[in-house]
Amino acid sequence: MDKVFIKDLLVRGIIGIREWEREKEQDILINVTAYTNTIPAAESDDINDCVDYSALAKKIKKHAETAKRMTVEALAHDLAKICLETPLVRKVVVRVEKPGAVRFAKSVGVEVERKRDE
Repeated sequence: MDKVFIKDLLVRGIIGIREWEREKEQDILINVTAYTNTIPAAESDDINDCVDYSALAKKIKKHAETAKRMTVEALAHDLAKICLETPLVRKVVVRVEKPGAVRFAKSVGVEVERKRDE
């Protein structure tokens, strides 16, 4: 299966369990790999046969900026569901990170994998 990816989408939103995290927006780093069949798009050269990564990135960004989730697990699950609503996406891997959330670590987060039939 082929892959369409969105790499290092940086958004700002409310995420976390601590009081200060509920008041101040933080950086959230998102990576998405959407599994699809690109042969129809390659043969037709038509955007209607493609996973529109620009439209998908906008949906992901909007949700991440407004969801105000407590955990990165919940946000990653939300984003995976959004990706799977895209008709041509069969499977998705979503990675959500909070850069600088843990002292001495560049980033922490979670990666989830979901399939259309789950």
